[in-house]
Amino acid sequence: MTTLSIRVPDSLHRAIKDLATKDGYSMNQFLITAAAEKLSAMETVDYLRQRAERANLKDFDRLLSLVPDSEPDRGDELPVKSKRRGKRRS
Repeated sequence: MTTLSIRVPDSLHRAIKDLATKDGYSMNQFLITAAAEKLSAMETVDYLRQRAERANLKDFDRLLSLVPDSEPDRGDELPVKSKRRGKRRS
């Protein structure tokens, strides 16, 4: 395992600490999870772009823009806690 030192604004540090504590996580667990979620989202987009290229889909971004922005199906919603914080992905 590697140790990483980063500099963050005091306000962001407080917000992360408060949120992690409220949800029962250490700051370390919170930040590792956040980084893993971001990495997963970015790798998924890259994977889909590669698949689109292999399938000879010319304009992947235009195709993605055609996907309607709609509410999730029943049962696929985020927990209520997460909804009030806004979007967490990307």
